[in-house]
Amino acid sequence: MTAIKHALQRDIFTPNDERLLGIVNVCKAGKKKKNCFLCATVTTERPILVKVVKVKKSDKGDFYKQQQTWELRDLTEVDAKDASKENPEFDLHFEKVYRWVASSAAEKNSFISCIWKLNQRYLRKKVEFVNVSSQLLEESVPSGESQSVAGGDEDALDDYQELSTREEQDIESMMEMCEYAVSNAEGFAEQLSRELQVLDGANIQSIMASEKQVNILMQLLDEALGEVDTIEGKLSSYEEMLQSVKEQMDQISQSNRLIQISNTNNVKLLDEIQFLVNYMDLSKGHIRALQEGDLTSPKGIEACINASEALSQCMNVALRPGHEKLMAVTQQHLLFAELRDTFARRLTNHLNNVFVHQGHDQSSTLSQHTAELNLPKHSPLHRDLLRYSKLMEWLKNTHREKYEGLSRTYVDYMSRLYEREIKDFFEVAKIKMAGTTKEAKGKFGLHGSSGKLTGSTSSLNKLTVQGSNSRRSQSSSLLDMGNMSASDLDVADRTKFDKIFEQVLSELEPLCLAEQDFISKFFKLQQHLAVMPPLAQPETEETDGGTLSRIPPQAEHRQSLSSEKDVVRLMMNKIFQSIETELNSLIALGDKIDSFNSLYMLVKMSHHVWTAENVDPGSYLSTTLGNVLVTVKRNFDKCISAQIRQMEEVKISKKSKVGILLFVTGFEEFAELAETIFRNAERRGDLDKAYVKLIRAVFVNVEKVANESQKTPRDVVMMENFHHIFSTLSRLKISCLEAERREAKHKYTDHLQSYVINSLGQPLEKLNHFFEGVEARVAQGVREEEVSYQLAFNKQELRKVIKEYPGKEVKKGLDNLYKKVDKHLCEEESLLQVVWHSMQDEFIRQYKHFEDLIGRCYPGSGITMEFTIQDMLEYFSSIAQSH
Repeated sequence: MTAIKHALQRDIFTPNDERLLGIVNVCKAGKKKKNCFLCATVTTERPILVKVVKVKKSDKGDFYKQQQTWELRDLTEVDAKDASKENPEFDLHFEKVYRWVASSAAEKNSFISCIWKLNQRYLRKKVEFVNVSSQLLEESVPSGESQSVAGGDEDALDDYQELSTREEQDIESMMEMCEYAVSNAEGFAEQLSRELQVLDGANIQSIMASEKQVNILMQLLDEALGEVDTIEGKLSSYEEMLQSVKEQMDQISQSNRLIQISNTNNVKLLDEIQFLVNYMDLSKGHIRALQEGDLTSPKGIEACINASEALSQCMNVALRPGHEKLMAVTQQHLLFAELRDTFARRLTNHLNNVFVHQGHDQSSTLSQHTAELNLPKHSPLHRDLLRYSKLMEWLKNTHREKYEGLSRTYVDYMSRLYEREIKDFFEVAKIKMAGTTKEAKGKFGLHGSSGKLTGSTSSLNKLTVQGSNSRRSQSSSLLDMGNMSASDLDVADRTKFDKIFEQVLSELEPLCLAEQDFISKFFKLQQHLAVMPPLAQPETEETDGGTLSRIPPQAEHRQSLSSEKDVVRLMMNKIFQSIETELNSLIALGDKIDSFNSLYMLVKMSHHVWTAENVDPGSYLSTTLGNVLVTVKRNFDKCISAQIRQMEEVKISKKSKVGILLFVTGFEEFAELAETIFRNAERRGDLDKAYVKLIRAVFVNVEKVANESQKTPRDVVMMENFHHIFSTLSRLKISCLEAERREAKHKYTDHLQSYVINSLGQPLEKLNHFFEGVEARVAQGVREEEVSYQLAFNKQELRKVIKEYPGKEVKKGLDNLYKKVDKHLCEEESLLQVVWHSMQDEFIRQYKHFEDLIGRCYPGSGITMEFTIQDMLEYFSSIAQSH
């Protein structure tokens, strides 16, 4: 085994830089026995790898080759099969289980012991050793063959070192020089010993020969030491001289440092003085402008603006620590405070005078220009005052009390000015709405310049339906619904009112927007938050069009505002506090003139509110117009309610026919007017809701009148009025009333059919009764061909009834029927020919029904009617042409 081990080491492992430490001769268990060797090896270079190698003899020769290799770190378990008995079998668990049978149990134990030691020394990995004796794992393998196989203990593993190639060559050359080295080892050793003694003697003689040279070297060293002492003396003298120079340089350095500190302090002092001079010195020109600058000329205002900005910079400069203790700084602060107070007082007095003068200016009123409906423009005043906007910003930042006082003064005097102008403006608008000044004062009680209206609203006229009413009387009654007479009001008057109301809103809108823009710019209400009294909480009101908010014109001051938008709105509320009142008064006048004016006002006001909200939803104009829109919407709802109430109160004459009811034509004219007014309007939804209310009221009251009618049949009233409603809705194409249009058509058709059937039962009354009896017998179970055997319905009775209705009598009856229908129907709706044609169709249907009954119940009797269908067509045609 030892020879095999050395051969494997030499041929396989040495070329791979590995050492063979353990070997065992094995074969695989349970198969045909083919011997091979399992070898435990370690690498000679770091990092050290421990492997288990399977080696097998080649089939072609006597050399060995490496067949398979496992790393020891992949080993998980070693199973010796039996720890108490000698058993050559064992298992190694790598990626799978390998079962082996060793040539002897001793070789197996030696190999397992070697594996355990390699694991403990190099890996420290937890490999399970199953069925292995504990003695085998704790002690070294005993001497003999097993020790040589395993390669010894740990010390043997550490001491063993293989000869290098050069060492092997030297030993081989030495052994070649002594041919007996192998056969006579002792002689070879003695020869080596003698050669070693010869070398030692040569070394001693060489040392003794070099003594003379050592003495010479010592002498040279002594001379070198003397030179060193001389150099050290010179260095000492140089050091003393340098020490004196160092002390002098230290003194010079100290003086330079003190000079540098002094220069630094002087520079810093100069910077501080320069800072104070640059930032806290106000020029004489600025001081003169603040004290006596001209606040009326553009150049003077510009000089004052520059001076105020320079003063603010000086007062707001960030002083460095200690500056406030300087006397000059204190004096400058006092001077700046005095200049600030002086200029603030001058500016406040000047602007107060401007506001007061403008507030008392009477040149811009409308008292001398009543013919024109225009509001005075204040753009020149705004343009002049905006020159002071930067000064107002300065005053706001430096003197808050004076700034707020100016704001109150401006609001106070401008509110008086606008109140006069707005009252005059609305007085002219009311006069133009009512017609001439004389007519307005006579009819509506306009007194003086206050523009207030007196007088009572005319009571609602009750509608009466008369049989021969003309279209003119119907139009007059319709206008009664608007509380005015037909002679006083027409389409032109409404158009005139619409234009005047639009002009009023168009004049107010730019006026409010211009004033709001001026207030924002002049009082600088864009950048800073202000604490001002608030507006009252808006009140809400439920209307048919939704929930609208109302803000009282006099706002209560209860809490602080945090938004400058609210500040601007509050100032606008005070300046234009009369606009909402005047608008409501104008709306009341328009509603008194004609309740239908509420339609125009609703559309115009909604459009202006929508426009204002798009510009600024929180502006004064948007809020005020929104409040007024509530009133307009309420008037519109009252107009609709009044029409419905008048429908419910309608009375009809008992002596004349009904015809088309006045509230039906009234609804038609209302719808035509509303469709014209509300074309492309924003609040179409309000009109749609009103339409639904009105049309339902029309339906209900048409049926009510039809039920109460004594002169005109109910079917005629229903048929004519619902036909008119259907025609109106079809012509106007109102999308929200599509369902009502179909309902009106259905009611018209049903009542037309009902009227035709009821009317046609009279001309052939006996014949109708006879065949009704026939149908009754058939319904009771009598066979049709046996009806003729009934006593009351035999052929003789049938011939007797038919003879009572010859063609001449039928024509006469139809002629009487035509006259009666003509009396029932009104001329306006032109339904006579429609009804007559329907009667013709129904008569022909009855005729065919009678003939069919005769053919089925009286077969082969040869009984026929006294007239034919062609005769009936001629009767109907000749009667219609004769009338």
